[in-house]
Amino acid sequence: MRRAKPVFAAILSGLMALPAFAQTQSITLPNHGGFFSGFVDPYRPHTVPQISFEDSPRIEKLVRAGNIYLSLRDAIALALENNLDIETARLQPKLSIANLQRAYAGQLLRNVSTSIASGPSSASLGVLAGANALGTTSSGGGSSNSGVLSGLNVQLAGSAIPNLDPTLFVQGQFNHQTQILTSTVVTGTTSLVTQYKTLVYGIQEGYWTGTNVALYTSSVLGYNQNAPNNLFNPYDSASLGLQITQNLLNGFGLAVNKRALRQAKNNLKVSDLTFKQQVIATVANVVNLYWDLVSFNDELKVKKQTMELDAKLYEDNKRRADLGAIAPIDIIQAEAEMKAAQQDVVTQESQVLQQELILKSVLTRSGLENMVIAGAHIVPTDHIEVPAQEAVIPVQDLMSEALRSRPEIEQNQISLENARLSMLGTKNNLLPSLTATASFSNSGQAGQVNSIPQAIYNPVNRQILGYRQLTTADVNGFFLGGYGTALKQVFSRNFPTYSVGFTLNIPIRNRAAQADLITDEFNYRQSQIQDRQLRNNIKLNVLNAYTALREARAAYDTAVEARRLQDQTLAGNRRKYELGTATILDVVIAQRDDTTRQLQEVDSRDQLQRARTNLQQVLGRVLETFNVSLDEAKAGTVGREPDMIPAVLDKQ
Repeated sequence: MRRAKPVFAAILSGLMALPAFAQTQSITLPNHGGFFSGFVDPYRPHTVPQISFEDSPRIEKLVRAGNIYLSLRDAIALALENNLDIETARLQPKLSIANLQRAYAGQLLRNVSTSIASGPSSASLGVLAGANALGTTSSGGGSSNSGVLSGLNVQLAGSAIPNLDPTLFVQGQFNHQTQILTSTVVTGTTSLVTQYKTLVYGIQEGYWTGTNVALYTSSVLGYNQNAPNNLFNPYDSASLGLQITQNLLNGFGLAVNKRALRQAKNNLKVSDLTFKQQVIATVANVVNLYWDLVSFNDELKVKKQTMELDAKLYEDNKRRADLGAIAPIDIIQAEAEMKAAQQDVVTQESQVLQQELILKSVLTRSGLENMVIAGAHIVPTDHIEVPAQEAVIPVQDLMSEALRSRPEIEQNQISLENARLSMLGTKNNLLPSLTATASFSNSGQAGQVNSIPQAIYNPVNRQILGYRQLTTADVNGFFLGGYGTALKQVFSRNFPTYSVGFTLNIPIRNRAAQADLITDEFNYRQSQIQDRQLRNNIKLNVLNAYTALREARAAYDTAVEARRLQDQTLAGNRRKYELGTATILDVVIAQRDDTTRQLQEVDSRDQLQRARTNLQQVLGRVLETFNVSLDEAKAGTVGREPDMIPAVLDKQ
């Protein structure tokens, strides 16, 4: 049985020192190769890949003869590949993974940003309209604090979470000490000189149960003194100890100690939902920007057509004036209308150019550094198609769909879960601190017979009669040997020591813990209110978006009919003018009204399309409507090839 004891002790200490002693990590660090890489890699900085600001090849495939022939599908694909807001959102899940690794180590969580960029607004008429539009962004709710200690609000309130990463500690020391003695009775010398070396090393780790385990060994090597009365000089000593500390009240339990880990896993889901929100917001923004560009081009066509008609009217009036059929004032009025139409065309061309720049800034990474892309005009290949009638869906069904599909609903549920997890820690922190401790250690000591001769004293007057050399017969042979003998005694458990105890700390008033719990409970109530507000707002937004779509459809139908009637009115006034029964003023007014009606039709068609997109965004079905793959958005690469350039546009 005594032979099995040192073997058992050696196996126990070996198992405790194995890498399996550590907790399983959530992230595997890259291996740099080499024999010692497994030991060195945790202490090397592991840099993340650099962000590429090169645009995807897709945009170059769409350029031809100084124009970018762009379909809506390609615009969305370019945004998924190049948009910097989406690229920023791609990093959020990775940040949450790093946060998860901190939770596996039992460390404080760092907040991860959940802000959403809505993207720039479309250009408006005016000198500074483009600059204002390019700088217009908004962000959704969420904390953007990413400071080093930003996770304090997550874990400081509540019972402490154990440090789960094993820690290896080593301490070595060389000592030389000289002590002045006024008596030689004990040591046999008036100045005691001591020299020795110490080495302490071990490993300790915490566990989810609130347990802390430490395995350590302490050695004293070459303990040497100039004292002739010592039996052993020099000698070595060693000890092997195991200490276990267990929280029994405050800090006890898997649910309490794993709350930050569960929060980190929840935050990883929140980051995925935030990324989905960003993709939805960016796609909706690109769709609106694209259709606005289409509408601006249509308005430009209307204004160019008006300019051509005014120019034709001006030329006709000049010929009539030369023939004496009309007064010269009619020529001046026609020329004024022509100049005003030319100014409208120039202003509209500026708006189209500004809209192109805004759209390019959303669809590219390098912005306008590439002069080929910066100087190219965007030619939309798609046009707004208005169905004969809008689909009729009950509003209650739309509200139910929005509550099922909107990522914000799931995000709020996760936030409520995190708030409940935080209260686990604050509730547990109300308990007193009761810690049980068990310590087990084995010691050993061995050395050589003291080679310094001992003095022989006269027992009467304490005079030195002579000196004698110690031999092995004068000492216990069990302690003869070196450091190996001391280790043998340790593993043979010849000198065991045991201790078991507890520590109890009871805060008398416990006001801080009570305040923390009350704060967490009120925060949870606020989160519940915000969740209800979100649901109410979503229902209200669905109702408003549905109403706006109906109003936009009615406005469009009215604008189409008004434009048709105004076309007939203009044609009639021109005929009357040719017959001499109407004045040039009648034609000018009819022409202005017709242009206004055409522009109103274009604008109402654009507003109808915006109302559709807004309803799809409110319902949370943008990705499905435009066939956007979330996996492709995460990868930043769209698998399909760019759309073919239509033959008619290619010839143009």
